[in-house]
Amino acid sequence: QVQLVESGGGLVQPGGSLRLSCAASGNIFSINGMGWYRQGPGKQRELVAEIRTSGRTKYKDSVKDRFTISGDNARNTYLEMNSLTPEDTAVYYCHAGITRAPGGAEYHYWGQGTQVTVSS
Repeated sequence: QVQLVESGGGLVQPGGSLRLSCAASGNIFSINGMGWYRQGPGKQRELVAEIRTSGRTKYKDSVKDRFTISGDNARNTYLEMNSLTPEDTAVYYCHAGITRAPGGAEYHYWGQGTQVTVSS
């Protein structure tokens, strides 16, 4: 089994900052990439940012200059969010593409989600 556990969500005023963390554990041979998705009220889940093991990153256009994704060798990924606006309000989900054995298939896992609310 593989678990992704998020933390760091909460209520913040417009213009504020939050840092989300995600820790992967369990039956993991390698992590091919990790990312953050979000789902706002009445909206579809969308990619916010992702990072590959090569270090290459990808961002949703509306967060590109405000959010930073990073990772470490301890199977953690982080999302630093600055200049938050009410439009960033959503449940944020951690995602990981994981291989469980050498040469094995990639499996996709999700965390349980953490609520981010931007409001005055």
